[in-house]
Amino acid sequence: MLLSLYNDVPSGLSETCFERLRNERVLERLRSLDLALMGDGAARPADCDSQLVSLGMELDGAGCIVHNSYGPLSLGWRTSQHARLLAETAGEAERLHQVIRAAHKVPLRFVVWAGSGRAVEDKHLYQAAGLLRRGPRHYVLDSTDPAKLGAILEDIEKRHGLALPSVLRSMAVVGIALETISPEAMINLERMAALYERHGIDSSANFLLIALPESQLENFGRERGYKVRSPAAAGADAASCRHGGPLTLGSLLPLALGKIDLKSWIAGAVLTDAQIHTAWRLASFIHAQSEAGRDKLTLLLPGPWSGAGRWTKREIEDRLGGCEDAGLKVVIDDRCRLANYRSPKDAQQDRAFLAVQLKGAGGVHTRKTALLRRSGYPVASVTFPRGAQLSAFMQFVHWTVFALSYLRETALSCRKTEPYRSLAGRIYAEAGERGGIQKTSAWESLMRSPCRAVFSDWLALHYGRLCPVGRDGCLSAPQIYAAIIKDLAQRGGLQYGEFAFFGDSRYSRRGAKVRRILQRAAEDLFGARLKMPADVCEGPPAGSHGKCLCTLVISEAQEHLPAARYSADHHVAQFLAARIALAERNRPAVAITLKNLEEPALESLGGFFRAAAVALRTVRL
Repeated sequence: MLLSLYNDVPSGLSETCFERLRNERVLERLRSLDLALMGDGAARPADCDSQLVSLGMELDGAGCIVHNSYGPLSLGWRTSQHARLLAETAGEAERLHQVIRAAHKVPLRFVVWAGSGRAVEDKHLYQAAGLLRRGPRHYVLDSTDPAKLGAILEDIEKRHGLALPSVLRSMAVVGIALETISPEAMINLERMAALYERHGIDSSANFLLIALPESQLENFGRERGYKVRSPAAAGADAASCRHGGPLTLGSLLPLALGKIDLKSWIAGAVLTDAQIHTAWRLASFIHAQSEAGRDKLTLLLPGPWSGAGRWTKREIEDRLGGCEDAGLKVVIDDRCRLANYRSPKDAQQDRAFLAVQLKGAGGVHTRKTALLRRSGYPVASVTFPRGAQLSAFMQFVHWTVFALSYLRETALSCRKTEPYRSLAGRIYAEAGERGGIQKTSAWESLMRSPCRAVFSDWLALHYGRLCPVGRDGCLSAPQIYAAIIKDLAQRGGLQYGEFAFFGDSRYSRRGAKVRRILQRAAEDLFGARLKMPADVCEGPPAGSHGKCLCTLVISEAQEHLPAARYSADHHVAQFLAARIALAERNRPAVAITLKNLEEPALESLGGFFRAAAVALRTVRL
């Protein structure tokens, strides 16, 4: 790997950070800690390197390790376990084929991964990189929106012309969770099981759960007689496997099903000390730029790895905890237009760039990277050798994140803190008691609030108390939205935007159109007008670092799957909970409700954002 740094200002700070990592013998200490805790005479964490324990481990009341954030690192250097991991993964893939054929007399043709967040983000990555083209077709069920499951089943029917019972018999449902409680995975697994029951199909051969010991998912599987596996190979520590690849059973299994050479994949994830130090030099550069106010790291990836953006973003933002002072914003899917960036001489210029190159792959970013560095922007360029495995990049990211955590003296997060989850559970329970989500106090409060502006017959903007005092009565809905953005920007309360669509934008045609509309809005409102980045994602929103305006979008007309007894109540409860949780944390957020996702409503959504972009230039505060 070759690392080149350009416009590394303030000069010398990144080298000072790197020398700190070497002088404090961090790599040697990490290995010593792993040997002490995982060796034959395992020591107690309380007797080990206290700084590293506090940075990367969570202990229970008895002083035992519950979460070990160093798992991605140590799994790479524990080469003696790799042969066992390879054999177990290949064996589990073969078992799935055999049990489905034995139970239903059909081949394994489809795999549905039920989970959320980092537990399934690597599956999206593998699909985007073309690693799952062989073997069964893979789908990711990562939200409690019934429309997503409906769109998956519809896609299978269109592609293969199979009746639903035939699809279910040929399908493996793999539930995977990296936490002890995972409501998204649980709800989807329950609904999938109900679908099998509805059609009178024994699902015991079709379900595999990859779950932590004593977790909600494990208990569910044991009760129903499903196969349950730990995310760790035999003899390995489950607490070290709570991450999104590339060396856990849950991350390797889709590759085994896709007939990828696992031996080569695992070998690619074993980095040399020199390669680890390259990752640490990169981390030192990123840290130095962030300390200077350039904490928006814009990621440029080579063509074969272009789908790695979302995975990389999650690994960096989630594992750094998303803290206001210690977090880092990763910008992906950026078109790299200099017109959308502040000048390097502007004191408010807050971007640094990471360009990843894969030798022999070419790509459009080579020319753009050269333009960025000539213009004076801070740029780090990492070149991987020809034929490098994607696993090497993933492991490189893990080492970079660890070094950032060490330099910032902030603990690595084993799990993303999501305060909306418990609130969503309470709203969902209330919906059950009152006979529907739209009868809950949270929904009624949203729809009856005076801080609501209608745009056409299809769309309403819910803006809380964000509109500048006294202006909402004389402004249209797009003007109110523009006034909120402008007011936050002028007061220094805005650094980027986030658009979160509570719906399926991956498999659903209408949802994909919503995503395109939001991507255009992100470009027009934040990139072109304010020279700020903006995320577009499926809700709930993930970002929490820095000053952000979050725009939550949902349809009032939600889809249901009666055959699976699947309503959208939990999905809408997450939307309501996310909005309340953001307000409780004093993070500005607005909501947009659409009547439905029919064409007139989508045209209205696009028109709303176009009018807001015009108003952003003309509205006066």
